[in-house]
Amino acid sequence: MKKLILALFATFAIFAANAQSPIGAWESFETLESGQKIRMVVIFTEDYQVLTTFDAETGAFIDTNGGSWSLDGDVMTEVAAFNSDSSTAVGKKSSFKIILTDAILEIPKFALKFTRIDDGKPGELQGAWLMSGRIVDGKEQKRDITGPQKTMKILSGKRFQWIAYHTETKEFLGTGGGTYTTENGRYTENIEFFSKDNTKVGLKLGFDYLLENAVWKHSGFSSKGAPINEIWVLRK
Repeated sequence: MKKLILALFATFAIFAANAQSPIGAWESFETLESGQKIRMVVIFTEDYQVLTTFDAETGAFIDTNGGSWSLDGDVMTEVAAFNSDSSTAVGKKSSFKIILTDAILEIPKFALKFTRIDDGKPGELQGAWLMSGRIVDGKEQKRDITGPQKTMKILSGKRFQWIAYHTETKEFLGTGGGTYTTENGRYTENIEFFSKDNTKVGLKLGFDYLLENAVWKHSGFSSKGAPINEIWVLRK
């Protein structure tokens, strides 16, 4: 019996070590009948995900949706927290089979096939974050992260996206995203899409940042050139 138990533990350990994970970022390209080439990017953190579609050439925003996710075998279940196209989809649960390898993520139900961009590394800031406050004139102004209006930022190893939405009205308020780097205390965003203003595409924004006890602080200037000093906490 003892040998059997040890063998089962060993088998489980091997399975766990080789189990695939969607955590990280993935992309897919499609050319529409109109000739427009679109790009879809999905970011998975431990508990949250976001999928966004935008013009592959101009960066013009098309749509986004996301929320919580879980994986049971090959069945993924998602609960929508926001949807730029349909407020009625918010709160709805959907389940579908996926095919997952180290390099490919397929969703046969929707005829989608994504290739991996990153696996969440190096990703010092990898995760789902909620804006919890600002520092104004040297004083911290806290924001209730349990309130209905949320600003969430989801980061993989190389990609970021912020989303503003309201959980009670189910209203989508805005989003933007692209690639990012962290180096020598500098957090730099390269904007690839911006729902409210396509002219922001191509901007590079640099911030000084500090990560301490799962609290992320960064200061710099927004896409409008206004000074910002924000505080973010990991979403639980």
